[in-house]
Amino acid sequence: MKQEKKELEIITCSANETTQLGKCIGEKIREGDILALSGELGSGKTCFTGGLARGLGISDKYPITSPTFTLINEYPGRCKLYHFDVYRLRGYEDLDDLGYEEYFSGKGVLVIEWAEKIDKIIPGNAFRINFEYIDENERKITIKGLKERLKEFALDNKSGG
Repeated sequence: MKQEKKELEIITCSANETTQLGKCIGEKIREGDILALSGELGSGKTCFTGGLARGLGISDKYPITSPTFTLINEYPGRCKLYHFDVYRLRGYEDLDDLGYEEYFSGKGVLVIEWAEKIDKIIPGNAFRINFEYIDENERKITIKGLKERLKEFALDNKSGG
């Protein structure tokens, strides 16, 4: 049986709102979830991930930064957060040496910034989240995923889809 996909659109009006959206989702995501983030540089991906980390119960003593040069950061929380930044990769082949399959099927929550670069290997059940500039402060955040799972986020009052 094919599961139905759904899309939510949320407009945030500040970096703080983008962080709060991430926190709200982080409180509800489950071990094994994958969030594939796409969007221009500075569009809110790392801000969102910081909120997500707080929603997972990761302490403020861990600053959430983009692991552009290390590729992967790990943070302890209610479940472990694995934060990938694949900006510097040419494609998914560059991940082979990292044993990425373990992260995709392992325990914890996986967040991938610049996910469009490795789109071919992202599982179909991943949440795909796109960040778009509206203006200096506002962002349009589109979340695509399985309908039943998106309902869990209880964001329908903010969505257009």
